[in-house]
Amino acid sequence: MENQVSNPDSRLGRRMLWIAALGMLGGLYLLFSAFENGAGTVTSIGSDGNVMVVLEQDRNGHYEAEGSINGQQVSFLVDTGATDVAMPESTARALGLKFGPRVKVMTAAGPATAWVTRLDEVTVGGLRRTNVRASITAGEFDGILLGMSFLKHYSLQQNDGRLMISEAVVGGNGEN
Repeated sequence: MENQVSNPDSRLGRRMLWIAALGMLGGLYLLFSAFENGAGTVTSIGSDGNVMVVLEQDRNGHYEAEGSINGQQVSFLVDTGATDVAMPESTARALGLKFGPRVKVMTAAGPATAWVTRLDEVTVGGLRRTNVRASITAGEFDGILLGMSFLKHYSLQQNDGRLMISEAVVGGNGEN
């Protein structure tokens, strides 16, 4: 019977190859996760002193933004087709919102029942509005829609996969 001696250098070499392969897979995962999630919310102040938020389009063509409602951190999906800032009932309860009168609303999925409410404060990057109208829907959907009750106060420009939301230059004090 032949006695084979295991070579410690070859075992170490195989372990190093496995570690390198796992490291490469981890790196690829992080790279593709960054592409999927976009660059996030970028805030800048223009030479005119106005705040501008720049959002990167995700691979599905959507714009997502980090922000807050009444001081609580949330993620928004920008939706210029939504009349109000809109969220499901479970999210509204988690945020401690007051449920106002019930109304019928038209959603992308068809007619639905909702409650009207007011948000004390909504922020996205360096943009801030107070007393923002919102809708709380009885059905469930993912996320919070950043609708026109917030966006109508700002200038929106879309170019090369970026959405720029900036303070609109208006006459008077700009409050509605």
